[in-house]
Amino acid sequence: MAVDATLPYDDQNIFARILRGEIPNRTVYEDDFALAFHDINPQAPTHVLVIPKGAYVCWDDFSAKASDAEIAGFIRAVGKVARDLGLVAPGYRLLANAGTDSHQEVPHLHVHLFAGRPLGPMLVR
Repeated sequence: MAVDATLPYDDQNIFARILRGEIPNRTVYEDDFALAFHDINPQAPTHVLVIPKGAYVCWDDFSAKASDAEIAGFIRAVGKVARDLGLVAPGYRLLANAGTDSHQEVPHLHVHLFAGRPLGPMLVR
């Protein structure tokens, strides 16, 4: 089910529960601003999710409400995960869905990091 990105943050979403330690994950990276972990249903050989630790529904919510430190910390965490996993060459894809038309499924901002094979065109035409 897709998420309406204009709704208030739901603190019972799966990523909020992961952040609280209620649901286990395979952590790749963690700092004060972000948590990165392997997707449980990978769509590529490498499929990692990076989420901010703050309660943000989507990119729009995050960019409007997060502090400068949170924004910088989250973006730096995404880059660090890619570097640490050795994905810079030959490359990787970042995907952040926002709202119903994008098919965002979890109402907590998250960036998918895909790699490990040629990924093809960005959108099916």
